[in-house]
Amino acid sequence: MGLHGDSKVRGVNLGGWLVVEGWIKPSLFDGIPNGDMLDGTQVQLKSVTLEKYVSAENGGGMNVSVSREVASSWETFTLWRVSESEFQFRTLQGQFLTCDGEGCSFSATAESPSTLETFYIEKYNNGRVHIKTMSGTYLQATVENQLIADYPGKPGWDDNAATFEMTIITSWQMDMHTIRPKRFLRYARHPALLGIELLNEPSAATVPLDILVSYYNQGYQTVRKHSSTAYVIVCQRIGNADPSEVYHANIGSRNLVVDLHYYNLFDNFFVNMSAVDNIQFIYKSRETQLEALNSANGPLVFIGEWVNEWNVTSGSQKDYQDFGRVQLEVYNAASFGWAYWTLKNDRPHWDFEWNIRNNYLQLGNSPKKQNVNGLVLLGLISNKIVDGQKMSMIL
Repeated sequence: MGLHGDSKVRGVNLGGWLVVEGWIKPSLFDGIPNGDMLDGTQVQLKSVTLEKYVSAENGGGMNVSVSREVASSWETFTLWRVSESEFQFRTLQGQFLTCDGEGCSFSATAESPSTLETFYIEKYNNGRVHIKTMSGTYLQATVENQLIADYPGKPGWDDNAATFEMTIITSWQMDMHTIRPKRFLRYARHPALLGIELLNEPSAATVPLDILVSYYNQGYQTVRKHSSTAYVIVCQRIGNADPSEVYHANIGSRNLVVDLHYYNLFDNFFVNMSAVDNIQFIYKSRETQLEALNSANGPLVFIGEWVNEWNVTSGSQKDYQDFGRVQLEVYNAASFGWAYWTLKNDRPHWDFEWNIRNNYLQLGNSPKKQNVNGLVLLGLISNKIVDGQKMSMIL
């Protein structure tokens, strides 16, 4: 797990993935297969023949029946998404639906999911679904109100014992209040997990440094309880603060990254700058700061947010190309890498896809360029609680 050799992060933030911002386009979710069934979606299943709901007795840890006429928390399952068609069903108490072999009766007793707890969901256009085990048998509701895996052959979409109506209660982009800490812990040893950011953009005006460093120290130790290799990312204070204060705070000894957010915006200092002034600021201030931090033998440095936008109102396409080229040239030197903000946005110069399509940002034209062909998307999940600590994850 982690970066290999001298490789670095080259990424684009998925802004708006979990934190709703009006200027970030909902089309971020377009094209995702089964996009209404993302990881963490809550569903209820109703047999079309019995007209009763699948229920985990006591909310989990016991048998499963198809016996409830009205759905509540015992009849609500959280989807753990394995792929676009494979899912696991987690109960209120945290156990998973499981069935060991063809013809078995279901229970909600598995403490962790494996192949036996993984199922294919086949959808029809009216909310009806079939659920199939990994071995190929379909689930059905019996007249004895049992849920078993022995439906003969492939069912149709008529009113048969293997057809269920699936109601989606909440999904990640609908209701973030449903997220639980354990859902994030499942990624602790996942090969896709690169790092966890403890807090995004603490304000220098409102967050004292000693409080922040104490929080970061506790957060680092919390992450290490669950992963010895995940990078722990700590963000600089935003406002009138020197990023080196966090860099030299002795927060952790291994795989620690300081996140810097570089914008030539949000400060009166940049208001009257010309295109040339902005470019010179990148060289004289940002490059100098990066060189100093890179050579200080401390945490890795990550430009976690930057954008090809400024306060210049009359900038030409060539001006934007030059500004982007210089930023890429300088930020490529960051020891951990960089991530653009953001993938899709209503304001074109903040929209990474728009910049590339319209040739305003040219990834391959930096004289000190490194390979950016393997650009990745970074999902920043902000302000989640794990063992009492607020965290973000980079996947």
